Amino acid sequence: MIEIPSLDIFSDDPANLTSTVQLLLLLTVLALAPGILILMTCFTRVIIVLSFVRSGLATQQMPPNQVLIGLALFITFFIMAPVFSEINEEALQPMFEGELNQEEAFETAAVPIKTFMAEHTREKDLALFMGYQGLDRPETIDDIPLTALVPAFAISELKTAFQIGFMIFVPFLIIDMVVASILMSMGMMMLPPVMIALPFKILLFVMVDGWHLVIRSLLLSF
Repeated sequence: MIEIPSLDIFSDDPANLTSTVQLLLLLTVLALAPGILILMTCFTRVIIVLSFVRSGLATQQMPPNQVLIGLALFITFFIMAPVFSEINEEALQPMFEGELNQEEAFETAAVPIKTFMAEHTREKDLALFMGYQGLDRPETIDDIPLTALVPAFAISELKTAFQIGFMIFVPFLIIDMVVASILMSMGMMMLPPVMIALPFKILLFVMVDGWHLVIRSLLLSF
């Protein structure tokens, strides 16, 4: 019979208290995992660009949200693989082997992710949050607190994603305008231009291998 360890936050036993604190910290990290994945990786840029593609095509729910999110997750893991690998080798494995304590492991793990975020964060956005906190201009990445770097990285990713989305949206908008002009010249004002333009937009997207081009652009942007 397997004995389940007790969880007593009021225990006087230092070993039991340490295990309890570690369990509570683990649960806290798991609760924050979605926010960490969204705001500290490339997931935000990827999912917004894919959403722009679907909006430009005007295919309503095709591809479904589950497909877009799943694709965005796997692209995120692919792009972030070197960062995750470095965190595992430099922080997690030494901590599991007892070479580093939790605080040292956290500081070591923060370096690769901070480096990645700093490379894709605009200086203007970082200065906004650093200035609000009254911090001096950082000399190295270690001088940048995560409390300022994470929101700065997030809004930088939003701007980049919207710039890519705009470039994707323009060709589809041109098709809509051409179709609307043709229908108006033919006197067919009651026929929705979007319905007529939809097959042409899908045909154009398939002919130029649109998904390949979009994903390639996303990969090259990192």
